[in-house]
Amino acid sequence: MSLPTEKMAEIKQLIHNRLQQLDIQRRIRTILESGDHDENDHDDNGDNGNRRKTAILTKKDVLNRLKDGGIIESVLADIEYDDGTGRKTRRPRQGHASLPTIHTIPPDGEVALSSLQAQLNPSRRHLHFQLVGGRAFLDFMSEKENLLPGSVHHGRQPHFQLFLHFRRQRFRSNPVPCACEPDFREGFLLELHPDGRGDLARMADSRSLLSIADKLHVTLVRIDPHGETTLLSSQHIEWRHVLGDTNGHFAKSVELFGVGEESKVIVGVLDIRLDLIPAGQDSSWIPLAGDVLEAQLDLERSRRAEIERRFLLYAKHYWREFLQMRDEHKDRLVKIFAQDEKGVHRCVCSFVCPLKAGRLLDSPQHAARFVTALGLQRSQPVGGGVRAEIWSSLFAFLAVNQGECESHAVLLCSLLLGFGLDAYVCVGTKGRGTSHTWVVTLGAAPETVTFWEPTSGQRYIHQRVNPEDPPSVTQPMNKYPYKTIGSLFNHRSFYANCQPLDIVEVCSFDLSDESRWKAMSEEAIKSISGPSPDWIQCVPLCSNPVDWILSSNEIERELRGLITEHRQHLGLVTVWDDELSYMLTPALASYEMERVTGAQFGNDEFQQAIRRAVPDGQSFKGFPIQFLHRSAKKAFVTAIRNDICDGIVSCRGDQVQMAVRVRVFTYPENACVTWIMFACKSPCTLR
Repeated sequence: MSLPTEKMAEIKQLIHNRLQQLDIQRRIRTILESGDHDENDHDDNGDNGNRRKTAILTKKDVLNRLKDGGIIESVLADIEYDDGTGRKTRRPRQGHASLPTIHTIPPDGEVALSSLQAQLNPSRRHLHFQLVGGRAFLDFMSEKENLLPGSVHHGRQPHFQLFLHFRRQRFRSNPVPCACEPDFREGFLLELHPDGRGDLARMADSRSLLSIADKLHVTLVRIDPHGETTLLSSQHIEWRHVLGDTNGHFAKSVELFGVGEESKVIVGVLDIRLDLIPAGQDSSWIPLAGDVLEAQLDLERSRRAEIERRFLLYAKHYWREFLQMRDEHKDRLVKIFAQDEKGVHRCVCSFVCPLKAGRLLDSPQHAARFVTALGLQRSQPVGGGVRAEIWSSLFAFLAVNQGECESHAVLLCSLLLGFGLDAYVCVGTKGRGTSHTWVVTLGAAPETVTFWEPTSGQRYIHQRVNPEDPPSVTQPMNKYPYKTIGSLFNHRSFYANCQPLDIVEVCSFDLSDESRWKAMSEEAIKSISGPSPDWIQCVPLCSNPVDWILSSNEIERELRGLITEHRQHLGLVTVWDDELSYMLTPALASYEMERVTGAQFGNDEFQQAIRRAVPDGQSFKGFPIQFLHRSAKKAFVTAIRNDICDGIVSCRGDQVQMAVRVRVFTYPENACVTWIMFACKSPCTLR
């Protein structure tokens, strides 16, 4: 079957983009070299090992190895094709986070597992997670969009979206209109085998799968018509009950509990079904006895409870020792435990995990900018009073794309650790004594200390002030906003500040000095953080699906309409200067680069271009502003409140020409930074 030239070009471009995202050359080289080693292990090493066979790979051999290694499946996962019904669908894919494997479940809730199994790697076992409906979402009984199951979402009403994470695999459902009985009907294919060779690449039996203690992490998010997100529920689901069924099937109704102060309140009920592939069709499959499964789960719960009990006793002893050093230590912010979105108190070290962004972020500076692009949201208690402090888990934070300052600091620290820096989350105060968290990185020398502000991306060099120096000695002037520091931590370490003064300016950050920093046992921290490898615990970042070119053009088009309408209400005619609008582009790129690197560039060239575009006798006015959303209407309403922007948009005169330029910068997840420049040129007014 031949394809049109346009379609062929589109497919080639999709493959090219996918190859650029993946570390494809290294993966191909690793697979081919490992294949050579496997073959050489069986070579005849006669003549004292001097004679060695040389394997000549044919084109078919190479394709088979790439297929077995998941390379071809990974590349083809992005390509959409017509399934014969006029709908676009994707090939099922395994074990990658950037694009989920989802498909619609028929109205009866059943899906042909045989058709899915035919498209999967037969040497790997998969878990099929089905959403077959929702009910008892009582807070949404008044929503108008719950009239018809299967109604199409048009973006003009609030809707639910469900996110799923399991062993570095992330999935996202399609939007479902908010309703008392939301019509969740989708399926996700989860790979139970981690990528690898040897025993990990073989078909696992029921006892091997029983040792996988990772649970399914499900979050439910509400998205309003303006794009604002709210985390409704964060739930862990035990999937191993499917191992006790002869056919590998298990259906369950999951009660979704709220978050924060509503963590004990049921938000709704989610009906799910789990299917093991292959299971009933596999003659070697032997289900587990019910008592074996329950005994394993009880054993894990009791072990976890004992670990938490021992760590709590150790933490109490650690705190008593810290208080015995000085009486004023009781007032320092030494935060050992924090409450997550589920209302569970966890050791703060368990929130941090070294996170590698792959090709999605190029440097620690880009990581800081990405964290800044995520929305800052303060949780408010019901009825006022002291705000409830919630440290969101990494997956819940990424699902909602906004959170508290503490969540920003934890994510930034995890990314900096992934880049190989010695990073820690700092807990202290700023300004007028309000509690605050930020990140510090330590260099090879104890005096090389850099503070990273997670809410703005700014970096500050810490220069210690020695309080014992005489007044004649000139002390450094630090510009950071931080006032005191009580403790710092990462995934392996926890330190409490036991220096005579907890003022940041006079603090030494030589963590090896036990007289200044009281360290917690690394073994105790390791026990509470879990025995699983980091690659299982961490949540991988996903690429941003937003097309920044289309988005920039769309926002700019809408802004032109809003500006024209605004000027019409003022009785003004609007004339657009397309050339001037285009010349604003370098300025927007420069502003974003300055936020990333902290250095200015391109300003001289921009001024030269503007001087050439604005003739003598005319003046140029410009107003740049940035947003963390892509709503043209919200941006215009906010910008027009500024007197400078209002003066530009409402500029009067016979020869006034307007210009506006938009540039959307995308970062991982759904994080975007939208830069807008409002400008005009008009005849100079003599005063």
